[in-house]
Amino acid sequence: MIYKSSRWFQDIDRVTEEALPFLGEMAGKSVLITGAAGLVLSPVVDILIRYNETHDTPIQILAAGRWLKEMTDRFGEYCDKPYFQFVVYDASRTDNEIDVRADYMIHGASNASPDMIVKEPVETMMSNFTGMKYLLDVAREKGTKRLLYISSSEIYGKKEGDQPYREGEYGYIDLLSARNSYSVGKRAAETLCASYAAEYGVESVIVRPGHIYGPTASPMDSRVASAWSYAAARGEDLVMKSDGAQLRSYCHCLDCASAILTVLLKGENVHAYNISNPDAIVSIREMAELLAGAAGVELKLELPTEAEKKSFNPMSNSSLDSTGLEGLGWKGIFDAPAGFAETVEVLKDMGV
Repeated sequence: MIYKSSRWFQDIDRVTEEALPFLGEMAGKSVLITGAAGLVLSPVVDILIRYNETHDTPIQILAAGRWLKEMTDRFGEYCDKPYFQFVVYDASRTDNEIDVRADYMIHGASNASPDMIVKEPVETMMSNFTGMKYLLDVAREKGTKRLLYISSSEIYGKKEGDQPYREGEYGYIDLLSARNSYSVGKRAAETLCASYAAEYGVESVIVRPGHIYGPTASPMDSRVASAWSYAAARGEDLVMKSDGAQLRSYCHCLDCASAILTVLLKGENVHAYNISNPDAIVSIREMAELLAGAAGVELKLELPTEAEKKSFNPMSNSSLDSTGLEGLGWKGIFDAPAGFAETVEVLKDMGV
């Protein structure tokens, strides 16, 4: 469990102090978080838990997911706190029955595993859209103040050059590629948010994270930043199956969490914000070298199988411009060397 690491609590305190001085605005309010136990949003829950444990007026956490065990495995004894409530929610189902009112919603439940996207493109696409529609209906019916949707940098598609994407720049996506069920589903869900705002007045904001990494990743996560982080922490050599030239916006999970909370509270209605730390835009190879160096292991090259090639992100450049997010007062804490090194150390503390 991540709470074995005192470094993790120190990192949370640092991020909260330096990046979230306004978090007290949520005191006494409730927030429904789907995908609460995952890589991206469990750090948000941890920040809120830490706030509640150190303040008199708590933020009510409505942690939504498919299984209670998933929550107890991740959050342990905090699941029994008065401010923590488990809510059953499955983005792939159409018969969810959320009967709680939340002042805020953060929707991050989504299949983002490259292997599963290739295996279940239909379910991937439909759950992105129908899961979003259900929550927008709940927000409309129960008077939720604001909903934040976690989209993806994959909605941008391909473009030429190595300049970071700005929020209004959209490249080419092959609509007849099943691998793009994820990016097209995310695009459609963003438009659905805008449509509910225009027709029903449901207030929403959107974030487009780059490649999020950190010790909150599941050991079963097949994305390279997660898989290599665990391998490095175990002292295993890293195996790269491409030239690693693809440019990515990497962002430590706690920086991503502070960005999500910043946009939730400070973002402009029906606007999208890239989540990217400008000090952590590196190639896949550079990322691998940083992890290998932090753990003292070797980086090796191998040819990919045909099945592995099918799961690759087709974007050669998915770096993101963070001007909009920084305009809200946000600043990342972990540059690439510090973030990957800290990830390895926390995972070691966890005994992976």
